[in-house]
Amino acid sequence: MKQKILILAAFLGVGIAGLLLGVYMPKFQDSFKKIAEEKKLEEEKVRMERLTAQVLPKDGFELSVSWGDLGPKLVKAGVIDQKKFEEAVQMTDEQKKILTEGSDEKIKINSQNSQFVVDFLWALGLAQKSIVYDEGPLGKEYKNNQGGFASTGGWSLAKGDAVKYLNKFDLIPLTPEQHKLVGEIAKNVYRPCCGNSTWFPDCNHGMAALAAIELMVSAGMPEEQIYKEVLKLNSFWFPDSYLTTAIYFDRNGTLWDKVNAKEVLGQKYSSGQGAADIAKKVGPLPGRETGGGSCGA
Repeated sequence: MKQKILILAAFLGVGIAGLLLGVYMPKFQDSFKKIAEEKKLEEEKVRMERLTAQVLPKDGFELSVSWGDLGPKLVKAGVIDQKKFEEAVQMTDEQKKILTEGSDEKIKINSQNSQFVVDFLWALGLAQKSIVYDEGPLGKEYKNNQGGFASTGGWSLAKGDAVKYLNKFDLIPLTPEQHKLVGEIAKNVYRPCCGNSTWFPDCNHGMAALAAIELMVSAGMPEEQIYKEVLKLNSFWFPDSYLTTAIYFDRNGTLWDKVNAKEVLGQKYSSGQGAADIAKKVGPLPGRETGGGSCGA
């Protein structure tokens, strides 16, 4: 009898334990899930802080080329109307000097001056004679409608119609071979606001990237380094897109300082569609509102 009672008690104990487990298991599962989600969120925040310091460093980036006397030349030619430019762009004293007197300082870009950099290079990219305007879409398919784009009709900071300055000046010395190299690089450089490469610079970022490429090719920089430096510019012009791309690579085991800049600037990652696809795969960035560069002056 005593043995039967013990067996019955054991069964009852198991039953009660099972009942309690059934009652509390969902709560345990929810708690475990919440802990796991919080841990994952914290890991993503740490990842994002680490990558932000690499993609968008507080002090920005210094390129390997200088401003030179391009500012005064652009003002003198009328490509930049100084009064309009000063009204549209909040410039520091140093930037005013770059525009009106020139500077031997290397081009620097950070979160504070990215608008000045893109607008200055936009004007330069518009005015500089380029293979892109002779053999690309703006010189072929759209030759009779060159003013109908954000990069041309949208440049409102010139003296008069911006199109009259398009492809008109040899501001950057380039040999025929260098012009050809500019075109080859331009075909591989996209930007997240458009579906086109720099070979078809239909927006301000495209023309600004073109000017940067021309400057670096003229300086004799290696092609690999040119892609790396254009990526630095694009990163500050489209900060959320490239932070997202860096997270995508990092999650897949590739550190940002080890990525192939030419690959990242290509259609798969840097075109409008490519950047959107990567953003879907990564998901929203914790604690960061999305945003992008404007295509207007």
